[in-house]
Amino acid sequence: MYLEIKNANNFFKVKGTLNKKNVHLFENEFKSVLEMFNAITVSLEDLVNIDRHGIKAISRLQNEALSKNKRLSIIGAGNSNLYSHFKAAETAA
Repeated sequence: MYLEIKNANNFFKVKGTLNKKNVHLFENEFKSVLEMFNAITVSLEDLVNIDRHGIKAISRLQNEALSKNKRLSIIGAGNSNLYSHFKAAETAA
């Protein structure tokens, strides 16, 4: 399946599948975004599937936002694997 990332200013909509085969596209898209904006919103509503590589990429984006004192909001029902990962990290903290 494909990965499509659309944006309007600091709002990004991720659609399709985020996996090992296309995670580089996700990372390239967000490489300089945190330099341009103080806050970004990423919608995962249309993310159909995500593997561990995709989860790690989103986790790295979150860590980068924290280290640069930027605000990252992840919205949408999204994939249960992703939310389980962040819920476990939140519980461990």
